[in-house]
Amino acid sequence: MPHRSISAPRHRAPALPSTDYDVIIIGAGSAGLSAALSLGRCLRRVLVCDGGPPRNAPSPGVQSFFTRDGIKPAELLRVGLDQLKPYDTVEVRAAQVQRVTPGFQVFEVEAEGESGRTFTVTARKLLLATGVEDELPPVPGMRDLWGRGVLHCPYCHGWEVRGQALAVYGQGKIVTGMALLVSRWAPDLVVCTDGAGHLSPNARRRLRQQKIQLNEEPISHLEGTANGQLRHIVFKNGDKLARHALFVHPHQHQRSTLAEQLGCRLTSKGAIWINKHSQTSISGLYAAGDITPGPQKALLAAAEGTEAAIAIHETLTREECPK
Repeated sequence: MPHRSISAPRHRAPALPSTDYDVIIIGAGSAGLSAALSLGRCLRRVLVCDGGPPRNAPSPGVQSFFTRDGIKPAELLRVGLDQLKPYDTVEVRAAQVQRVTPGFQVFEVEAEGESGRTFTVTARKLLLATGVEDELPPVPGMRDLWGRGVLHCPYCHGWEVRGQALAVYGQGKIVTGMALLVSRWAPDLVVCTDGAGHLSPNARRRLRQQKIQLNEEPISHLEGTANGQLRHIVFKNGDKLARHALFVHPHQHQRSTLAEQLGCRLTSKGAIWINKHSQTSISGLYAAGDITPGPQKALLAAAEGTEAAIAIHETLTREECPK
């Protein structure tokens, strides 16, 4: 009988769930659109759920964004959406995600579209890029001037207000650290603590050393112009302090409750914990942008979106091409 060679059986990919998309991205800011771009270039079927205006919508410009320095936030997103058009595997919908149900290698997403109708779609991987919301101090006028006369980031806005009379709002270690940073841009700087500042002797010494003034009078309100520029900080004793801008480091919370609902691990500051591959504590669920730990800037959020997209694509590929 002639010898017949028997070839080794090929490894077959395990049966993967049939889903509407490979990836659903919740959030269409810098992180979400950047991730969609990278995944579209990988020929991945992607749905982006656009939940509305980004955190920086009130700002006159996005600063320090390579090749886009000073671009208006809405224009940056318009360019980002426009550059997704050649990638026909990427779909963007105006939709508010209401519920996410994880299953075995699949996520079911229920969302409400522009018409108010609810739809349900599935994907193998999910990326949260939902952003955060700032909790501004309850000082009358602060919300009205947010993004123009009241600012949160010296790296984003310090150059625009350089050389002007500035102030920093807050108490304790946070206001001390912010004031020392802002002093780089401001020769005339006042820390306003809105009552007792709870500053240590060493903090007071460091402020004096940098010629930063300290005002612990309670604040009544902020006076500004119709276009959002700050004019005066008005104290409850009737005094007025003329300032060009006020920096504040507000508390934040997750804009979406999805991470909490899904049981994601959070950091002590309320950010979504991720590993070095942008994955949350839940398998198949990724996060990028301001919702994760670290510095918050549009350019960094875009980079994190790209990192997450690469990690997602490589994980999908390993699932499709087993050893």
